[in-house]
Amino acid sequence: MEQEMLTLARFEEASEKVKEATQPTELIFSEFLSAQTGNKVYLKPENMQFTGAYKVRGAYYKMSTLTDEERSKGIITASAGNHAQGVAYAAKKYGTKAVIVMPTTTPLMKVNRTKSYGAEVVLYGDVYDEACAKAYELADEHGYTFIHPFDDLAVATGQGTIAMEIVKELPLVDYILVPIGGGGLATGVSTLAKLLNPKIKVIGVEPAGANCMEASFKAGEVVTLPTINTIADGTAVKTPGTTIFPYVRENLDDIITVEDAELVVAFLDMVENHKMIVENSGLLTVAALKKLDIKDKKVVAILSGGNMDVITMSSVVQQGLIFRDRIFTVSVLLPDKPGELSKVADVIAKENGNVIKLEHNQFVSTNRNAAVELRITLEAFGTDHKNQIMDALNVGGYQPKIVRTNI
Repeated sequence: MEQEMLTLARFEEASEKVKEATQPTELIFSEFLSAQTGNKVYLKPENMQFTGAYKVRGAYYKMSTLTDEERSKGIITASAGNHAQGVAYAAKKYGTKAVIVMPTTTPLMKVNRTKSYGAEVVLYGDVYDEACAKAYELADEHGYTFIHPFDDLAVATGQGTIAMEIVKELPLVDYILVPIGGGGLATGVSTLAKLLNPKIKVIGVEPAGANCMEASFKAGEVVTLPTINTIADGTAVKTPGTTIFPYVRENLDDIITVEDAELVVAFLDMVENHKMIVENSGLLTVAALKKLDIKDKKVVAILSGGNMDVITMSSVVQQGLIFRDRIFTVSVLLPDKPGELSKVADVIAKENGNVIKLEHNQFVSTNRNAAVELRITLEAFGTDHKNQIMDALNVGGYQPKIVRTNI
């Protein structure tokens, strides 16, 4: 069966099959991102799927290709979250037992959502690769049928149905940006896109701290990264798929890497301009738009998922506001005597700065009368407003210094 996958006939079959488990995610034209990049940018909002991510496509199609005997044994997989929910949802639709091994670092929301579909969740390891090894161990022990999250041609065929929908809706698409973790989505999308129209450029996007596919491309073979470090937990993979690697290498036109800080800014862009929650891995393609050296092209960015817990969301918003100079902390020295705090507050108020927090340190100097430190966390409209406030404090004789700190 595997050898028959990734053909146009299989993609067409999968496209019809996945409709049983997905909802339409029509392209969204982004005026904001188009204006920023000089291209016509469209978003493919897979974050709006029932399970919050595209992974249900591959999981459901793979489940449909299994025999009754394979399904009756029970299904097991390993996942950082989105594939877990896809498999759990597919297993529920087929009335099959599902066991999901997830890294201990998986956001609580993804764990609870997976359980809500009736799956048994086992938390093991710090990263996906460790969880995957445990899943194979449990499969051997209990006789479960293993569904790999990305290194499986049937799964990749299911994921590739996204490209079918993109081309049907936007026949003249020039570029498709696709996130890469292990490579299943990139395999399916790039292979089908080239089958439908070889002129379409498909660009993979990886987190810089987990660029296993880029490293493998450079080496000409699958390699394992010694360590990974990224906030894009859904694409935090050390080793790409060996089965799918030849297809990715043949059909992917390029790979772009994105720093975590760029994902933070992209999150705010999506919330403020599109009112959408997109998880860090799903934001890879949005952040990569600014790195494309092209103009006047039709570009589709696949938003692969939107499963982000509120604690992570809060942290990303906070860091995003700091990166954009919407929030900053400034340190000033002033004499320790009544009325000095009021004077500083008056300077800030005249510049329409909004004080969020004050920290008063009387022990910064052995001579308190000469100077005490006041740290002021402020809300501003952006970089120009921040500089305006800093200039006013300088004119007032306070010699302000920016302090890099969390709120």
